[in-house]
Amino acid sequence: MPDWRDCRVSPGATIRAAMQQIEDSELRIAVVTAADDKLRGVVTDGDIRRGILDGLSLEQPVADVMNEDPVVVRRGSGQDRITQVMTENRVHQVPVVDAEGKVVRLETIGDLVKQEKRTTPVVIMAGGLGTRLRPITSDRPKPLVEVKGVPILETLLERLAAQGFRRIYLSVNYEAEMIQEHFEDGSSWGLQIEYLREEKRLGTAGPLSLLPKRPTEPVLVLNGDLLTTLDFGRLMDFHGEQGAVATMGVRRYQTEIPYGVAEIEDRRITGFEEKPSKEYFVSSGIYALEPEALKKVPGDTFFDMPELFQLLVEEEQDVAAYPIQEYWRDIARREDLQQAQAEFSQVFDQ
Repeated sequence: MPDWRDCRVSPGATIRAAMQQIEDSELRIAVVTAADDKLRGVVTDGDIRRGILDGLSLEQPVADVMNEDPVVVRRGSGQDRITQVMTENRVHQVPVVDAEGKVVRLETIGDLVKQEKRTTPVVIMAGGLGTRLRPITSDRPKPLVEVKGVPILETLLERLAAQGFRRIYLSVNYEAEMIQEHFEDGSSWGLQIEYLREEKRLGTAGPLSLLPKRPTEPVLVLNGDLLTTLDFGRLMDFHGEQGAVATMGVRRYQTEIPYGVAEIEDRRITGFEEKPSKEYFVSSGIYALEPEALKKVPGDTFFDMPELFQLLVEEEQDVAAYPIQEYWRDIARREDLQQAQAEFSQVFDQ
């Protein structure tokens, strides 16, 4: 059993330090305590991601993101009571404190079991033409393009299997037979793979209408040309905690305008900024969707994921964002492939 002190941080620590502590500890939480072990707050992966969305820097104090009033249980509480508290509050970790508010241990569920099997269905969009990677994709589908000798999709499936996911649906169209021949039923990877055959191109959301049975739980949807070290289980947990109908994994994207930008009002220049840099959150091709969101996907129609999210926003549905800090690369262009080739060993062979 990991020691809760392995995930302890001081009130003076930075958000970056807390994030590193969460990454390093099996307990997946940072416990903020004073020198005498009195509890000051807790920080989860979700707390940090919400802070990033609010524009906080990782060098700011951990107090800016920590939950100062976390769910706790008192020393002496029975296991049934602790389980009840976790279930009712939808948390995976609960500090146990004594009468003086000092942490004596940390009770956890879920994430301690690394190979816990998840029932979450995973739909991977693997039917694209890969036009921007031609001529590499002239004789193979983009998901089978190799990075360091391993197909992109195979690396993705290996990570899903390692994280406990088992039920995989591959949506295929271009060179579908090659993908099916390579992965077959998925048993070689410890997976259960079924194929969604697109008779015509259906976009990045349309293939969801091909699922053989309407899911009764949230679905993880991924583009099939991704390389990432993201913990998909954390994304699904975050999605559930938000109570959202859909969650989009987003990535910071910074672009620099190579010119001086004039601010103009009433034909007069009111300001001037030299080569400004703009930052945006862009879609990562990673999504969590509730069954009710899937009902919005039309059948036998080309329908992209941005259209689905826009529709949900217009209907004033609760749509969440999950900022991705981990390694992530979308293999869309030859430059992306070259960069992935250079990075792969350092990122995935550790």
